[in-house]
Amino acid sequence: MTRRTDETSSPSPTRTQRRPAAFALDDERVRFADDEHDQSLSAEALITPYDEIDGVPRLPAEASRPRKGFSFGKWIAIGLGGLVSLSVGLAIDSLIRDLFARTDWLGWSAVALAGLAALGLLGLILRELLGIMRVGKIDHLREGLGQAAEADDAKAAQQGLKELLGLYADRPETARGRKALSGHMREVIDGRDLVILAERDLLAPLDLEARRIVMNSAKRVSLVTAVSPRALVDLLAVLFENMRTIRRLSALYGGRPGTLGFFRLARHVATHLALTGGMAAGDSLASQVLGHGLAARLSARLGEGVINGLLTARIGIAAIAVCRPVPFVATKGPKVSDFMSELVRTAEKEDGGR
Repeated sequence: MTRRTDETSSPSPTRTQRRPAAFALDDERVRFADDEHDQSLSAEALITPYDEIDGVPRLPAEASRPRKGFSFGKWIAIGLGGLVSLSVGLAIDSLIRDLFARTDWLGWSAVALAGLAALGLLGLILRELLGIMRVGKIDHLREGLGQAAEADDAKAAQQGLKELLGLYADRPETARGRKALSGHMREVIDGRDLVILAERDLLAPLDLEARRIVMNSAKRVSLVTAVSPRALVDLLAVLFENMRTIRRLSALYGGRPGTLGFFRLARHVATHLALTGGMAAGDSLASQVLGHGLAARLSARLGEGVINGLLTARIGIAAIAVCRPVPFVATKGPKVSDFMSELVRTAEKEDGGR
């Protein structure tokens, strides 16, 4: 795609303004903005390409986005869900009829209970929809602010930060950061700098609390897996702790997902782990543990607990990246090595107390 600029569009004392006209690209009167040309010739049209990187034109972002097509899986889910709903409805209808056949007050009691259940189901559906919308809003915010910081787009950054302030408007612990960021938005004109200031003034306290949540979760997993006698207990403890950590981090950053929203969030965390090399995290963590000489300092069981704690910290780091409404721009965010020393000290203290 190109943009055409008419050199004769601005008024000149020697030339009259003419109407826009179309030119073929191989016309000798058409030149590119970076071409060397003879100033004595009168170029009729100027072609300015879009951004280039090392001489290669940059494609728009839509070129890498997959097109949405038919989803047969959704059709199957809708069909099966409809059949299950009909079967449940017919079963309830049959039950109410049988109760009316016995006595009226049992039938009316069943109707009242069915109405109460319907209201509860409606409220549950509404809560789940709101939770999914909140998770989607945070995803939209993170993507938009990341693009604004990359392109240094002040207008897009301003719009995204206004939505961010609205997200935390009912959070009294963010009042100081929101006030500082509002002042920056009136004074700073660079989009990237605005996003960095939002990280520093508004999200820094939340990031500190998120690190504390992940650290405490990693400690609990490390200690439980070090003292539990069975692998099934280890598995359940790690699963429960990771689910709890993801939910707490989402609530901290403003997501507050319901059940369906949590499943969507957990899928995003798993995707982030896969994209950032999470499948090979076990080997790298084992190398760090061995590199710190922990095999000689700790018992085998406590060393296994430290590794499980670091794996939990790895999942927590991925959850922070997914739940945070602003991408890490000024810094790279927390790393597994940030939790290593604290977990090792806890394990050594536990080992010394035995």
